[in-house]
Amino acid sequence: MSFFDDLQNATQTERQQLYQVPLVVDGVAGRLSRETYIAYLTEAYHHVKHTVPLLMTAASRLPDEKNWVRKAYAEYIEEEIGHEEWILGDISESGGDAAAARAQGPSFATEMMVAYAYDMVSRRNPVAFLGMVFVLEGTSINLATLAAEALQSSLGLPRAAFTYLLSHGALDQEHMKFFESLVNQITDPQDQRDIIHMAKVMFRLFADVFRSIPHQTMSALTKEAALCN
Repeated sequence: MSFFDDLQNATQTERQQLYQVPLVVDGVAGRLSRETYIAYLTEAYHHVKHTVPLLMTAASRLPDEKNWVRKAYAEYIEEEIGHEEWILGDISESGGDAAAARAQGPSFATEMMVAYAYDMVSRRNPVAFLGMVFVLEGTSINLATLAAEALQSSLGLPRAAFTYLLSHGALDQEHMKFFESLVNQITDPQDQRDIIHMAKVMFRLFADVFRSIPHQTMSALTKEAALCN
């Protein structure tokens, strides 16, 4: 069995716990309100803007014998740079205030997820960042396109309001092939343990990010309108 298979098997419980968060379930079903979608985008902006700095930090701390991992991180940097600006564009297209989203700062859950990632790559093992890559890209592949299409239909927003979700659903399918090839080259047992640990923790922290977002569904809005009438 490859290390990629081991990673998938070892994190199955945490992955399913993330996918069962009510906001995630309602997002894929297209039941979220526009306000909740904008709140999600705001939190996404505040962790996605750290992707490139985290990659740079991790790459700078790799030992010379793992220069091949540094080259992979460089490819990720080239692919990921500027994606947080796509999210701000989606907020604007959804009728939100992108400048306010940028200025308001992250939720506590998002801040803790980002802080943990910096701590891991700076203090423990920069190779472990691949565990976070596995979580974010795997989640995008499985959920992003489904959620974008469902929400566009239910909310009646333009396709330009879903640039981040739609692009990442497609992009990350290619990225995951690259990722699988990369991690299967990692044979150091400690690196493997740290990647699995990072992925397990990130699934839990990412689930907390979704739980922290104000969760309002379309059905709830419909009931509220009926009561007002």
